[in-house]
Amino acid sequence: MLSTGDTAPTFDATLGTTDHEDFSLSERLGDGPVVLAFFPGAFTPPCTNEMVALQDHLDEFEAAGATVLGVSADSPFCQGAFRDEHELAFDLVSDTAGDAIRAYDLEMDLPDLGLYGVANRAVFVLDDDGEVTHSWVADDPTNEPDYEELLDAVRAA
Repeated sequence: MLSTGDTAPTFDATLGTTDHEDFSLSERLGDGPVVLAFFPGAFTPPCTNEMVALQDHLDEFEAAGATVLGVSADSPFCQGAFRDEHELAFDLVSDTAGDAIRAYDLEMDLPDLGLYGVANRAVFVLDDDGEVTHSWVADDPTNEPDYEELLDAVRAA
């Protein structure tokens, strides 16, 4: 499990947009803090609540110079629809292969929901060099992070 002071693994994936653009975390580092918000699945109530809450605080994250990214195993098509429905102004990263999810040691199964190899809910703040300056991993994937604490971590990064 990654913790404060660790170097965050970089990864390549696809953006959840209608164009399915390529994404590389290494290209996002160096322009201020990066907030990686891993979530189990689009269109589920807890994940919707979290992504909408991040959107509600987006002005504050951006004022602190941060880039917010949601990461899940959902397909780019699913993420694009989710992003559009909830008017999310930040990028969602589609990790269908699970490379980032495994690299961050977040892989979990939710058999009652028929979900396997999805991300546990977690948030990491990375500085310009890719060092983890804040980490939070849910004990239960229905829990959400403390958004004020997250904003404080971004401002300190």
